[in-house]
Amino acid sequence: MRISHWMDPSATEHQAESPSGATAETPAVTRSESNPKAHKMLWGSRPYWILLVDVVIAWVALWAAINLRFLDGESGDARGLESYFQTTRFVALGLVLMLARTASNLYFSLHRWSFKFSSLRDGARVVLAVTAGTVIFVVLGFFGLRSFGYDVPARGIVALEAMLTLAGLAGFRFMPRLVWMYRADLWGSRRGVRTLIVGAGASGEMLLRSLQRDPDLDYHAVGFVDDDRTKWGHIVGGKPVLGAIDDLPKLAKSLRVRQVVIAIPRLKSSRLRQILSATFVDPVSFKILPMSFGSLEGRDLNETLRDISTEDLMPRAELVFHYDASLPGMDFDPDRCLLVAGAAGSIGSEVTLQLLRLGARRLVMVDTDENGLYVLRRRFECLFPESELIAEVGDIRERSRMQVLFARHRPKDVFHAAARKHVPLMEAAPCEAIKTNVTGTLHLAKAAKEFQVERFVFMSTDKAVRPTSVMGASKRLGELVLQALTHDSQTRFSVVRFGNVLDSAGSVVPLFREQIARGGPVTVTHPEMQRYFMTISEAVGLVLRAAYGDYGRLCVLEMGEPLKIVDLAKQMITMAGLVPDVDVPIQFTGLRPGEKLFEELLNDQETVVETIDKKIRVVEGPPAGSDLLSQVRDLQTAAAAEDEAAVWVLLQQILPEFRSLKRLGSLESTDLSGSIAV
Repeated sequence: MRISHWMDPSATEHQAESPSGATAETPAVTRSESNPKAHKMLWGSRPYWILLVDVVIAWVALWAAINLRFLDGESGDARGLESYFQTTRFVALGLVLMLARTASNLYFSLHRWSFKFSSLRDGARVVLAVTAGTVIFVVLGFFGLRSFGYDVPARGIVALEAMLTLAGLAGFRFMPRLVWMYRADLWGSRRGVRTLIVGAGASGEMLLRSLQRDPDLDYHAVGFVDDDRTKWGHIVGGKPVLGAIDDLPKLAKSLRVRQVVIAIPRLKSSRLRQILSATFVDPVSFKILPMSFGSLEGRDLNETLRDISTEDLMPRAELVFHYDASLPGMDFDPDRCLLVAGAAGSIGSEVTLQLLRLGARRLVMVDTDENGLYVLRRRFECLFPESELIAEVGDIRERSRMQVLFARHRPKDVFHAAARKHVPLMEAAPCEAIKTNVTGTLHLAKAAKEFQVERFVFMSTDKAVRPTSVMGASKRLGELVLQALTHDSQTRFSVVRFGNVLDSAGSVVPLFREQIARGGPVTVTHPEMQRYFMTISEAVGLVLRAAYGDYGRLCVLEMGEPLKIVDLAKQMITMAGLVPDVDVPIQFTGLRPGEKLFEELLNDQETVVETIDKKIRVVEGPPAGSDLLSQVRDLQTAAAAEDEAAVWVLLQQILPEFRSLKRLGSLESTDLSGSIAV
């Protein structure tokens, strides 16, 4: 249930959000003065009865303090007790006390109390209100009571009354929440999913409180685990810290836990992978709190907690690129015409999106997928109505079509994301790989050179390093073609080399997700296979920084350590709340044509000359051969004639480092670096 701003005890401490999304800093009381309905709600029956209860508590505390002060019952004390309980004096004391307490409680807004969401900060308000009220009581007593002939009450009575009033006000305000929490916890223990919280720090404690105060949430927290040994055995929010994170499988079994919530927002991905790789006997679901504990305030917990994603498993923190025109070397002009080839693909569409977010006013999207292009334009036209979006159906393998498009639109920056990239399929169709990845790249690059494009960015792959597949070899040739065209061109050609992009079309992640949903088996080619991974946003961030930073001819993202594919499969099964090799089997199918066990980011002849922001490695390699373009023409002719045998031979001649697994006829001869043992 949504609590309106005027009832929120923290209304004076947090900004309110207007329906339009703008932040309103005007206090709720001020707004209510111009709104009769809000004024009536603010000063309705509820604040009056809260103030009335506060007054009664103060009077009872005063009566009790006087009695406690004269508790021993000696004759002198008895006479003092009688003097305080003279009708007029006690009434005068009570009236002064009532005035003091009411004034201080109003000032500290104790009448605007949320019994369900009271917090430690609200408890501090109670202490301050009692302290201020006591000071007012003493001052009024000194000046007011003496003017009517009454003595100021003894210091012991004042102190006792303050302590009793504090206990009464705090008990009146916090007891409902304690009862509510007890009932919610009792109800949750009967019907909620038994849950362990990883992390007994501030985030974990805040998460537990959120679970306890909302009975509609389907969680029953049974305790915490934390690697901090000093917390073991402690009670946090009424729940015990049961042990270390490594004890999760044992605790999950003994406590019948079915849900684990990770409440450590900046938990290292290596530690997260260890948690998911632990051997759980029974299925356990995982969720993660992806933000700091302070960000939980005012949020729906069901929306805040999310399933662990594959991005969380990367062996490094996800890199965020900031495109700031003020950065040295950044030269993005929103008024220039931009062209994205392969715009309907995973990478191409994200490049298009990020360019539009940067403020691009005229952007040409080129792709052979007419339906994908149509849908993409419709989507971006709604998001960026101020930009001119042009969808052009065209094949980069058709030189005449590219010439027409470049002549028509005169782009200044070109982003080339069109490619044939499926390794086994291209092994079976090598001519297709050459037509797109080599011939298409050459057509785009020549058109860019002819029509004086300023920047041309080619998106390559780590499979181009010491290639063992036609796809990798064709992408390596694309890199060399751009290098050969650079010498006598005003166009700045640059290459961005990717690892595997998570969740891109054709990647292993959506395949595993589909196989897990079917109940398995999850197919992995080899138990030792490893790959570098990056997110789509990282890939596109690298592209744009490389393009507008003008760093060099070849840029590679600092990728961290590669991930084992079989470990990724097991972790994704665990993330789905299932047990690997029990609920979902893992099946090894053997290396496919063109695949190697390990991928590399650089070859032996390439050197890193600069590292930008500890993220982007600028690489230089040997220049392309003087006869490269003539050799490529022969390769193009063979591919156009569908002469696969000639394509294999020419690839080997142009790229001596190319070691085709298919041509050498043995998958088992692949060593751990991906090169061929001959």
